Amino acid sequence: MKKLDMLYEGKAKRVYKTEDENLYIIEYKDDATAQNGLKKGTIEQKGIMNNKIANHLFKILEEKGIKTHHERLLNDREVLVKRVDIIPLEVLVRNYAAGSLSKRLGIEEGVKLGVTVLEFCYKNDELGDPMINEYHIKAMNLANEAEVEKIKDMAFQINDYLTDYMKKKGIQLVDFKLEFGKTPSGEVILADEISPDTCRLWDEVTHEKLDKDRFRRDMGKVEEGYQEVVRRLLGEN
Repeated sequence: MKKLDMLYEGKAKRVYKTEDENLYIIEYKDDATAQNGLKKGTIEQKGIMNNKIANHLFKILEEKGIKTHHERLLNDREVLVKRVDIIPLEVLVRNYAAGSLSKRLGIEEGVKLGVTVLEFCYKNDELGDPMINEYHIKAMNLANEAEVEKIKDMAFQINDYLTDYMKKKGIQLVDFKLEFGKTPSGEVILADEISPDTCRLWDEVTHEKLDKDRFRRDMGKVEEGYQEVVRRLLGEN
């Protein structure tokens, strides 16, 4: 599949057209950002590791009946995906208190929540991706009621599947971010990525962080955290 014009460059990925108007190529970068882009750096081989992890997890979800934009891995850094129009929502799924939720609500990090919490943020870098609710979504015409319900149902299903899968690998799925897109026919499907960039992943026993928080919080051994996720999920050293 030939890579043509670049359509978009984000914090962690580039998106390219192909000769097929219904297929795009995503290239994963090693760039890392935090604090709404205020903190910038590089995580060595991050793009390669995230591409592998996302590809692996999307395949698992596809087998469970979750429709995704994933088509096939092209090489270490590139994946072929279906063309979708991204719905400008970040969907946060939280099983344990951590990060901004702990700060906002004063709940100690690591406390298991009474129920899984689902939050929406408006995907807009200039505004700092502010949190919104379903009324805002409807008022701003970001998605209609049926689409919001579909997104919620899929998010909870994905959480159930991934929580069980990660547990078998000795990983606690603390929280994660999802993005969804609409195909040319209007179907809502899972898009973007699922990786240590978009998830909080802790060792189930020691609660050692194996995700981007190591970069956000200057904890060191950032690459080693991502490598450990690759090792556990894919069996690669």
